[in-house]
Amino acid sequence: MLSEPSLTSRVENGQRIPLLVWRTDGPLRAVSSGPLGGGIGVRRWVLNATVPMSYDRDDPAEHLAALAADLALDGPGVGLLTGVDVAEVVARTDTGVRAWATVGLGTPVLAAAPAPTALTQHVGTVNIVVYVPARLADSALVNAVATATEAKTQAISELGLPGTGTPTDSVTVLCPVDGPEATYGGPRSTWGAPLARAVHAAVLAGGDRLVVPWSDQLTG
Repeated sequence: MLSEPSLTSRVENGQRIPLLVWRTDGPLRAVSSGPLGGGIGVRRWVLNATVPMSYDRDDPAEHLAALAADLALDGPGVGLLTGVDVAEVVARTDTGVRAWATVGLGTPVLAAAPAPTALTQHVGTVNIVVYVPARLADSALVNAVATATEAKTQAISELGLPGTGTPTDSVTVLCPVDGPEATYGGPRSTWGAPLARAVHAAVLAGGDRLVVPWSDQLTG
């Protein structure tokens, strides 16, 4: 089981910066595109860390591992980064599937559009964490990532934004290691359908409000 996330913080350069932590009461299967703990494997925690918009470290996995160690998070886990204040996380539940999203849509892009000539400094990361209360096969885990992404894109479209996501979005899906195995994770499957609805609702709610980058909040 994946716990509700707890909000904590760390001090860097004299500033108290928020962190969001999910803990488990045992190992979970996971698929993630996060910079730490990405891929498919067994994971025991998830960390979503706010960073300033000036963040330019070239070792995000090592940075996240150090943050996890400071929090005494044992074993393998997933680490995510965002310019959003993670205290603004939005949670939604549907038929036992739980989804959490930190939503920054300041840099929406169309996935197949030409790359811009310059990067912007608007907050632009959507991090999605999902717990499905049934064991998913590897193929279903991968399918669940696609379903979550489709649901996110649907929400962005309904918000009237010209994009399919942002350049730094991340998705993590977790499920039990035991029990009967579900083969499918598509949007009309037993678990993919509530996953899609929960993610869509979380991203829609998170994107339908003004999101100011955490580092911009410091200067007003």
